[in-house]
Formats: sequence, C-alpha cells, structure tokens
Amino acid sequence: MEAPTLEQRLQSCRRSAVHLEMRDGYMRSDPRFIAWQNGERNAPEDNEPALRPWLALVAELVGRGIEIRRARIVSEPVSDYVEFEHHVTAANVAAGELVRWLPRRHTSDIALPGNDFWLLDGSVAVFHHFDGHGELSPDDESFTDDPATVKLCESAFEAVWERAIPHEEYRTHPE
Repeated sequence: MEAPTLEQRLQSCRRSAVHLEMRDGYMRSDPRFIAWQNGERNAPEDNEPALRPWLALVAELVGRGIEIRRARIVSEPVSDYVEFEHHVTAANVAAGELVRWLPRRHTSDIALPGNDFWLLDGSVAVFHHFDGHGELSPDDESFTDDPATVKLCESAFEAVWERAIPHEEYRTHPE
C-alpha cells in the first residue's frame, strides 16, 4: 500500500498543521520563480486559488477549523528565492495560513531537526528531503510518529514561532 500524500495527511488533520522551513532556496526550476526573476509580479498563478491549488486547500482546511501555521528561518540579507517567497506569501495569508519569518541569527540556541517538516495534530511529523540545489530528492518525504522526534519538532517549531516576525511586519529589505 502506498503511503498517503501530504495533501491526504493534511485532509485528515483535526486541529493543526504546522510547517517549519529552514532553507534559503527551494525548487529554483519552478516556472513561477523563473517568471518572478524575469520581472513578473502578481501573476494570476501566484494569487488565484483555482490556479494555485495550495491556496484552495488552505482555505478549505481553515474553514474546517484547522489552524495552519508556517515559520520560515531565513538568512539575511535574504536570497532571491526568499524574496520571491515573501512576495507570494500574501496569498497564503489571505487564504488563512498564519506565516512568520525568523532571521537565522536568532536561532543559535534552538534545537532544530535537520530537515524541514510538517507536524500534524502534534502527533505525526512529515519530513521533506531536498538535494543540494533545493530540488526535491527522489525520496522526498519521510514520516514518523516517534514520540521523541515529534516532541523535538514541536518544541523547535514553537520556539521559532515565538521569536518570529508576522508576515505583515517582516521586511526583506529593512530600512
């Protein structure tokens, strides 16, 4: 039997889904990122739920009472990819996702797992695996409900969340 997809796991959430991102670049081959690098801003595929299925999924889950929080640890000055992420995140927030940003220099005393993860209902961790270029690895996902690993993920996320800056207040180019 095939393992459930992340979307299926999210659909089965009852209370919460939190996501910790710790890389400064992901899937630079993404056509949306390439278009953004070429100067396209606010393209429909960045903001329209019909063209960006993630937004529709977030709105559906939040509508069912599921809290979705995403925290991003970023190096500063930010990479071009983080600049792109920041630009398109307003649509995530509009769909109901809570997003915060934490400069990496403020994380030195936080125990962090080695990989980005989703923590679902505080009981299951789904790790994402990327290659050195930020592309998904062939074995791009692993799953655990090991209590010690789940506890590490939960404490890491909450420590980052507590220090992080809400999306609406975070500036990629401080004045």
